[in-house]
Amino acid sequence: MSFRVRYSYLPEQFDENAIDEILGELRRLVLTGDFTLGKPVAQFEGRFAELIGVKHAIGVGSGTDALKLSLKAIGIGPGDEVITTANTFIATVGAINEIGARTVFVDCDDTFCMDVSQVEAAITPRTRAILPVHLTGYMTDMRRLMPIAAKHCLPIVEDACQGILADIEGKRAGSWGVAGAFSLHPLKNLNVWADGGVIVTDDDAIDRKLRLLRNHGLRNRDEVEILGYNSRLDSVQAIVGNWLIGQTHDITNRRIANAAYFDQAFSEIPQIRIPPRPDDCKRVYHLYIVFAEDRDRLFDYCLENGIEVKVHYPIPIYQQDGLKHLGYEPGDFPVADRHAREIITFPTDQHLTREQQDIVVETVRRFYGRG
Repeated sequence: MSFRVRYSYLPEQFDENAIDEILGELRRLVLTGDFTLGKPVAQFEGRFAELIGVKHAIGVGSGTDALKLSLKAIGIGPGDEVITTANTFIATVGAINEIGARTVFVDCDDTFCMDVSQVEAAITPRTRAILPVHLTGYMTDMRRLMPIAAKHCLPIVEDACQGILADIEGKRAGSWGVAGAFSLHPLKNLNVWADGGVIVTDDDAIDRKLRLLRNHGLRNRDEVEILGYNSRLDSVQAIVGNWLIGQTHDITNRRIANAAYFDQAFSEIPQIRIPPRPDDCKRVYHLYIVFAEDRDRLFDYCLENGIEVKVHYPIPIYQQDGLKHLGYEPGDFPVADRHAREIITFPTDQHLTREQQDIVVETVRRFYGRG
């Protein structure tokens, strides 16, 4: 189906000129043979650390691995419990599961992030870490979460995979906890041509352990210090990341501007409810989500009229078949359940034009009889 307003912007981001530039860099890489943890990776790590405002950035194979290795680096393992939010992508839970730990959910609020007021009640003697998710480009209220974690001596690993350059009072996502995990998936605000991830930290010991964990635990070519994984950011993907990273602020600002335009237009449609927009928090709109009356019919109507909309996510993660072993029942997290019924995601990327946005707004108005 051909859409008047498409969801994926990748053909526009990586046009022929961009492809030619990047392929030129790739040709030079091939001539060096510097394929594994090569110079482009170190360059990207340095630039990424500067972007987030931290001492260290460690390139890994994916955002999922960024979460897994971060938890492993702080000693989380079988039998431990990790508290996270009932509204997230499966990778958050998958990373916890991969190291043998158990996921403990708390509900979200209308920022789509963890309801921090529920965290303390979820802590048990087996709790070993808290994993807030900065979903959609919002941030979990870290100002309230940090004292709770400190009170119970629990480390925080931030799932910032959707939150690059989001901040609270100027302090960026990923820089609050002992480590922050980012994804470079093709549809992220800073993206590469396949999977990739980055971990950030200010802790020298955690940085050293992560560099061991991502590369089989090798101290050098011949000495294995610990058992690790094969999860290195490819030099090829680092070249793509280096080409794009200088545009990250501009990409973010365009997304914010597009979201503000939608907010203003949708505020005039009573059947659309805009989520809270706290003034002291910078939202980067990896996803632009609003609450909509009669969501399912609006969703179908948009598709029928050439607007590629999404729902993130139509089934709350705690209700998925693959997580039944955790023992949760439908209704345990009513806010996450309500979101699954009410939310709709509109394109808001940096390549979206005002004309395309106006098509979206007029389509929604027509659906509700206000066109």
